[in-house]
Amino acid sequence: MDRPTDREMDGPAVEGEMTSQPDGQKEPPRPPSPPFPPRAPSPPPPLSPGSILGVPLSPGPSEQGINIYEPPPPCGPARPLETLGNFSGWQISTEKLLPNFSWTVKQQCVDLLAEGLWEELLDDEQPAITVMDWFEDSRLDVCVYELHVWLLAADRRTVLRQYHAAPRPSPRDPGGRWCQVSHVFKHYGPGVRFIHFLHKAKNRLGSDGFRRTRVTDSSVSLQLRN
Repeated sequence: MDRPTDREMDGPAVEGEMTSQPDGQKEPPRPPSPPFPPRAPSPPPPLSPGSILGVPLSPGPSEQGINIYEPPPPCGPARPLETLGNFSGWQISTEKLLPNFSWTVKQQCVDLLAEGLWEELLDDEQPAITVMDWFEDSRLDVCVYELHVWLLAADRRTVLRQYHAAPRPSPRDPGGRWCQVSHVFKHYGPGVRFIHFLHKAKNRLGSDGFRRTRVTDSSVSLQLRN
C-alpha cells in the first residue's frame, strides 16, 4: 500500500492569514489547519477497563458478519448502518457528497479516567497511545477512508495533539483487500483526559445498487511501562 497521507500536530492550529512586512510586501498565507474536532457528543456509556488495553472500541464488532478473507457482499438497497452490527457507544452520521457518493461517519469520545486510568499516570508517565483501524480497499473512489484522532484536555475541547490520515491504496494492488491504519502518540505532554476517535468510510450509489466501504476492528490502546 502506498504511504498514507497523514499528519500529527501539537495543539490547535490557526487558519491562514496575511501579515505585512516593513517594506509593504505580504507573506504568503499560512496553510489551512486540519479540521477542528466536532462538538463532543454526550459521554458514551463507560467501556470495560479492558477495552482501553487493546480490544475494540465498541463492545461488539464494528460491523456484523465481516470476514477479511471473504469477498464483500453484492450491492443492494441502502440499509441503516445500525441494522448491520453492534455500534453501542458510537455516534453515527452521514455526510452527503455529490453526485452519488457519501461518507458514513462514526465517532466516539473515550474518557480515560472513566476507564480506570489516573491523572498522575497520564501526566507523568504519558503511556504511548496507539490507535488502529482496518478498512476495505473497496475501489469506490480514489480515497475511501479517513481517520481523525484528537487527544483532548479535561474540558473535551482543548486539543493537545491530533492525527489525520487519508490513505490511498495503490491501484497496482488487488482491490477488495483489507488495509491497516495505525498511529502511536508519544510524549504528548500532561493534561490528556479524552481521546476523540473519528473515521469516515465512503459509500456509492450506482445503477447496480448501494455499496459501502467496510471498516472493522477499530481500537485504542495504551502501552504501560514496566
